[in-house]
Amino acid sequence: MHTLTIDFICSLDGYGAAVGWPGWWGMESPEYLEWLEQEPTKDDPLLMGATTYRVMSELTAGGEPGTDVLNDIKKYVFSASLKAPLKWANSTLVDTDAVEYVRRLKEESDRPLRTIGSIALCRSLLGAGIVDRFRVVIFPVITGASGRDRIFDGYPDVSLELVETRTFDHRTQLLEYVPTVLDGPPGR
Repeated sequence: MHTLTIDFICSLDGYGAAVGWPGWWGMESPEYLEWLEQEPTKDDPLLMGATTYRVMSELTAGGEPGTDVLNDIKKYVFSASLKAPLKWANSTLVDTDAVEYVRRLKEESDRPLRTIGSIALCRSLLGAGIVDRFRVVIFPVITGASGRDRIFDGYPDVSLELVETRTFDHRTQLLEYVPTVLDGPPGR
């Protein structure tokens, strides 16, 4: 069975995006972009919801730096609102239960799986206990006034065991954890 990694980028205060800010908050440093291009899991199939699909396919079509590599990657798009066939290359529309589909995909896939964005999808997969790794890249900004898409609201309680860390260009942090979903706060 292959692993599933939840993969997020966020501001220090936990937002996935901010109104008026460019992609990567304008901080897509050379070292970070190089890591994205060389990262061993960069070709692993991606899981995403409809909103992320719409945003990322538009960014890729518009030539956003670092997104062109997504064109050749297998993508599974979980949506009841999108219609097949999807226009973005290598995209498969899935309109059945995401948790059950991903459970089966983890067993049948010839490669590890990872998410991109897709807050609600990730919340469901984590809550179901089928996530093996939780990786977050934290950009050194606080977007309290303009931030949108709070990532961790509505998540279950989760303990995180740190297994990898890296700093890009002395400012952006990568943190990778093994998650364990908890029944509630420890010691209750």
